[in-house]
Amino acid sequence: MKHSNHLVIKNLCFSRNDRLLFDNLNFEFKRGKITAILGPSGIGKTTLLKLIGGQLALDSGEIIFNGKEIHNCSDNSLYEARKKMGMLFQSGALFNEMSVFENVAFPLREHCKLDESLLTILVLMKLEAVGLRGARDLKPIELSGGMARRVALARAIALDPEMIMYDEPFTGQDPISMNVLLNLVKQLNQSLGLTSIIVSHDVHEVLSIADEVYVLAGQKIIAQGPTHSVLEQKDNPLLQQFIHGRSEGPVPFHFKSDDFAVDIKKVNL
Repeated sequence: MKHSNHLVIKNLCFSRNDRLLFDNLNFEFKRGKITAILGPSGIGKTTLLKLIGGQLALDSGEIIFNGKEIHNCSDNSLYEARKKMGMLFQSGALFNEMSVFENVAFPLREHCKLDESLLTILVLMKLEAVGLRGARDLKPIELSGGMARRVALARAIALDPEMIMYDEPFTGQDPISMNVLLNLVKQLNQSLGLTSIIVSHDVHEVLSIADEVYVLAGQKIIAQGPTHSVLEQKDNPLLQQFIHGRSEGPVPFHFKSDDFAVDIKKVNL
């Protein structure tokens, strides 16, 4: 019987260039649920997705996906685990020289040996799911930003992954495109039984579809739990500053530095 937690991260520590990003963090991503990862810019949200996918090596801790220790995987085992993970990159990352059809077909050609007719049916099914079957022959340069993001989503689900990670999926989208994408994420999660992890700055939009949420700040998790319970934490000033986008609060405007007068004295005039 499958455990309710699809992905578990234990005691995660990670530094980059002597800068500590994560200090003993713990996450549980429930099977079939949408989990949002929120926090100020530069806090390491995209880095967390790279750690989950095994693109980066953690300093210490454990990342367990479907019972498999991603942090200790051989290259072959990691390759197989990644087949069950879909990824929607922040930029979409479509291949500009390929048609929409070939962009979605790419992971199928890479990982599966399929008859061309079967591959075509599968690609058209994925494009139909995102409403773009009619755009199969277009190139990415001919697509709007919202359409390009939907093609990237069709490619992310091409291999029928168990889990999909979204890195800022709504950035730069107009209100209509954003709502289309929000509905797509929710519908695909329900219809395909996906476990979804969404990293985003679009707080209110993401929270409208998320089942669970983690809010990161200062190398720590400052709030976690079902979305409704996190929103009710009125006595958490750091959380409230982020959710409401306030310029004044615990998150400082200035990056940590020496005293300004001391810095000026170092300048050779």
